[in-house]
Amino acid sequence: MKKVYFAGSIRGGRADAALYKRIITYIQQELGCKVLTEHVGDLSLSQKEGSTPKNIHNGENVDEAIYLQDTGWLKESDIVIAECTTASLGVGYELAFAEKLNKPVHIFYNKERTRLSAMLTGNTYFHIHPYTNVEEIFPILNSVFEE
Repeated sequence: MKKVYFAGSIRGGRADAALYKRIITYIQQELGCKVLTEHVGDLSLSQKEGSTPKNIHNGENVDEAIYLQDTGWLKESDIVIAECTTASLGVGYELAFAEKLNKPVHIFYNKERTRLSAMLTGNTYFHIHPYTNVEEIFPILNSVFEE
């Protein structure tokens, strides 16, 4: 079973959370993969999730714990799928980290809502998939996971 790291905006904005959930569910149910970061599609996850520097319950640095957990999942993953319509510094970092690890990276974005950074579109390492309708994403995912 392939392990997927799904990247989508959390602190950068949650406008596309329902879309993330739909993509994650499709990857799990239709493609039979394990999504390590399924919480990204949790509709109750707040934009401020983990933004408090210290966890008041045990003094743990929440941001460091998130970093260590996410980079661990990136190392464990077989492939990275990112939805980048909502800009996010964290997602940009995750994409660069995945490239460093030589993980296959597929980036989706709604070309009617955003203009993707040249740092992504200019990098031939990334597989970029612009779309205008959400339904266009699923056949592309099918072909990505058939490879």
